[in-house]
Amino acid sequence: MKSELTPENKGEMRGHMHPISSLIREANKIFSDMGFAFASGPLVESEWYNFDSLNVPKDHPARDMQDTFFMKDEPETVLRTHTSPVQVRYMEEQLKKGIQPPYRVIVPGKVFRNEATDMTHEAEFFQIEGLAVGEDITLAHLKGTLERFFKELFKGVNVEVRFRPSFFPFTEPSVEVDMRLMGETAPEKLRGKWIEMMGAGMVHPNVIKNAGLDPQKYRGFAFGMGLDRLAIVRWAIDDIRLMHSADLRFINQF
Repeated sequence: MKSELTPENKGEMRGHMHPISSLIREANKIFSDMGFAFASGPLVESEWYNFDSLNVPKDHPARDMQDTFFMKDEPETVLRTHTSPVQVRYMEEQLKKGIQPPYRVIVPGKVFRNEATDMTHEAEFFQIEGLAVGEDITLAHLKGTLERFFKELFKGVNVEVRFRPSFFPFTEPSVEVDMRLMGETAPEKLRGKWIEMMGAGMVHPNVIKNAGLDPQKYRGFAFGMGLDRLAIVRWAIDDIRLMHSADLRFINQF
């Protein structure tokens, strides 16, 4: 039976977009304007794409049961722990089509970690992956890309970005990316505070090689950011678990 919209109930039946869906749409628009394509990949992933192709050693802690959900009847298959497997998948797909770099792509999607949940951690959450590969890509391109993204996302607010040295198996060099919002238009709760937003760096030569490209000719940058964390900053949400609660009192605020 179809419900009739009347002046009395029209407002009550109006839907509300989930904050994660809203962020994905905004991110797609911002990165599309910078020349990035959209890509996706499977949630159930092989160990090769989730770990091996990304230069993650066999004895890396991320492979332990406490961090990764392994499929019971398929021991070499996991629920993906990050969106990074799509890096190699995308480059392979382009090469099969005969398309050589440069490549620029973003990958928003759900990932899974076998960990305890609290106000800032969830066992399932959303990430957005970014990848750019070419013959002359540098860290400066990475920083410029991220600065533009944050400035577009937080319009009207002075956004600063900084890099800190870090380590990830699939990037070298690797950096932690911090952001802070400055000026009177920034939310008072966050104003002037450095917030860790993502991990990033230059794509490791082994990842370039595993995708079928020549690491002597091509290089690139990559980054991975939690959309749930970004939503917390964007809308000053106190508990990340609200994102997946299906509580309409939360969703209706958006």
